[in-house]
Amino acid sequence: MISVNNLSVQFNGKDLFKNITFLVNPRDRIGLVGKNGAGKSTLLKVFMGMIRPETGGTITVPGDVKLGYLPQELKVSDTRTVFDEALTAFTEFNDIETELDKAQHELSIRTDYESDSYSKLISKVTDLSDRLHVMGGANRDAEVELTLLGLGFKRADFTRPTAQFSGGWRMRIELAKILLKKPNVFLLDEPTNHLDIESIQWIEDFLKDYNGAMILISHDRRFLDTVTNRTIEISMGRIYDYKSSYTRYLELREERRQQQLQAYLNQQKQIEDTEDFIERFRYKATKAVQVQSRIKQLDKIDRLEIEEEDKAAIHFHFPPAPRSGRDVVKATNVVKRYGEKLVLDGVDILIERGEKVALVGKNGEGKSTFIKCLTNDVPYEGSIVAGHNVNIGYFAQNQDELLPADRTVYEVLDDIAVGDVRKKIRDILGSFLFSGEDVDKKVRVLSGGERNRLAMSKLLLEPYNLLVLDEPTNHLDIKSKEILKNALQQYDGTLIIVSHDRDFLQGLVNKVYEFADMKAKENLGTIQEFLDRKKIDNFRQLEQAKSKQPVVKEADNSKKQQVSNEQRRVQEKELKRLGNLVKKSEETIAKIEHEIEAMNGQITLPENATNTVMFSKYQALQKDLEREMNTWEELTMQVEKLDKI
Repeated sequence: MISVNNLSVQFNGKDLFKNITFLVNPRDRIGLVGKNGAGKSTLLKVFMGMIRPETGGTITVPGDVKLGYLPQELKVSDTRTVFDEALTAFTEFNDIETELDKAQHELSIRTDYESDSYSKLISKVTDLSDRLHVMGGANRDAEVELTLLGLGFKRADFTRPTAQFSGGWRMRIELAKILLKKPNVFLLDEPTNHLDIESIQWIEDFLKDYNGAMILISHDRRFLDTVTNRTIEISMGRIYDYKSSYTRYLELREERRQQQLQAYLNQQKQIEDTEDFIERFRYKATKAVQVQSRIKQLDKIDRLEIEEEDKAAIHFHFPPAPRSGRDVVKATNVVKRYGEKLVLDGVDILIERGEKVALVGKNGEGKSTFIKCLTNDVPYEGSIVAGHNVNIGYFAQNQDELLPADRTVYEVLDDIAVGDVRKKIRDILGSFLFSGEDVDKKVRVLSGGERNRLAMSKLLLEPYNLLVLDEPTNHLDIKSKEILKNALQQYDGTLIIVSHDRDFLQGLVNKVYEFADMKAKENLGTIQEFLDRKKIDNFRQLEQAKSKQPVVKEADNSKKQQVSNEQRRVQEKELKRLGNLVKKSEETIAKIEHEIEAMNGQITLPENATNTVMFSKYQALQKDLEREMNTWEELTMQVEKLDKI
């Protein structure tokens, strides 16, 4: 369907990828993986024509293939409500519907029924109707409603201006538009970054059932395993294509590298033995023939190489946590309002020393707000008491945006470090992949992943016994997330974490607080146990939603429902014409079937076993029958459509 041929792209004079080639087939679910900076997002931009491969190669997309692209960062409109913005996904459908209305109106006023132009107009009406039928969209209001609800919007949000929503919610609106357009190929760049766990589960179900192809960039391992069936890794300018989901790809990659290493070692042993033989017998006349043979053999060897492996990764551990009191955080009857909007209403939370706690729930339910209350970033009512000797290390959701843009990487840490740790700043930065000239870069030129790593490195400047992390994995690649998770598992203090990444939370937390309806409900156990319980609740809610779902009626526009007498007469005439064609086609089919039946007895006789003329005629009749059956089927479908009208 889409072909990538010898594609090469450079960035700042360095090859992002060089001479890569692969095909995207219908129903492919491709996970595009690689560390931050490998070129994944750039490749999607090349697909969309936003970046041109000046250094060589092509991407060929057939004209009838529609692409649906969701970038990490996008520009959005502030002029519509949420519902109206989502409806813009049907712009093409609306244009065709308008054109169809004009053509039907013209049919109703014309009387030159026998003219060629009138026949062409009827064909145009039929063609436009077929296109609308294929595109869907007749029930677009219901489709918009279900999609927005699935992505976490409430019905009360539908009439709110998009300008009132945060960047994460605007991303959901754009995602809704792409889902509603039903493209042939999805190009999705980190679609789960701003989604809560329930919305991620919803989009997983949508993508699994979608009848099209997909190229997906994600650092959510569980999400990749659920929706992909093929993995393409970009590493050191090359690609490695595996016909498997992410976890299986990791196993296959390791198997391939082990096989490659073994073949390389075997060849090196063979080369070493051959060179030893040549050296030992080079000057012995009796071995001259064998030596020359070994030299020629050595020259002919196609020497294997081991693929260069990118081993650069963050590596760190948190300092030992000073001992705190047993009750680390005790929140009682916490209430928080933003203006007239009530976000938290009587929240009670108790977190004890050594617990690792996840705060989960839909976006906008108050998780980050509670964190800001805990860190005294916003005023609130009620009581939040930190226990004895508690020292909080805080990573805000927008921590990377809070970094001073005009300071260098080194200066960001140097500005806040005190005591002996100042001597270790370069070591700490090196642990987060900032070395050499990187430490002198201004924050403003750093990528999202680099800013995230820099913000995380600040937590190593002093020993905290309570880490409060709000979406710490955003912009981190999968390897970096695994290293962070391991560091948090080894951390001997108390942890409060807000995250939508199920794989990251699994095995890390032992208590879950679910934020919903302005409250926080305690759930003991792992994140998977919590999700298993929630899935039952969600199915019940889904069934309730289905029972309450409004019945979608046919368009209630009386102008479209009423067919004029003239139109009815035209339709009846067209029905008669099509009926005659159907009858003629049925007669042709009967005639061909009769000829085939007559030949069936002859073609099996022994004397006709080598009669190529008879076999050719028999095959031609079979093809004629198939062609005429297709014609009859198309005519019958047209009759049925007109009958419905």
